Amino acid sequence: MTSFVTNVVNKLIAAVVSKPDFSAFKLHLNSTDITYGMFLNDLVGFVLVAAAVYFFMVAPMNAWKGRQGRAAAPVDPTTKKCPECLSEVPVAAKRCAFCTSQIGGAAAAAGA
Repeated sequence: MTSFVTNVVNKLIAAVVSKPDFSAFKLHLNSTDITYGMFLNDLVGFVLVAAAVYFFMVAPMNAWKGRQGRAAAPVDPTTKKCPECLSEVPVAAKRCAFCTSQIGGAAAAAGA
């Protein structure tokens, strides 16, 4: 990746900015030189590597996982709602554990 940044990206920057790369950019403060251009070179390299990893590894893996999840059959429910108190009770329950109302045929069909 360093070769790509050095030989391609820096050459494109040189065509626009008329300098071979960002390493020539300096800020003279008091008696020291702050070479923020070196940081910019490293930042460009990092962004390119991060983009390559994302577009060639992460995005295809997420798309694959999404397609894999669509093919799975939906899971049968294990709970239903009580028609009186709207709490979750097991499907096989005949009485609600919270309000003790009877859960029967028509009520079970309405709650599911």
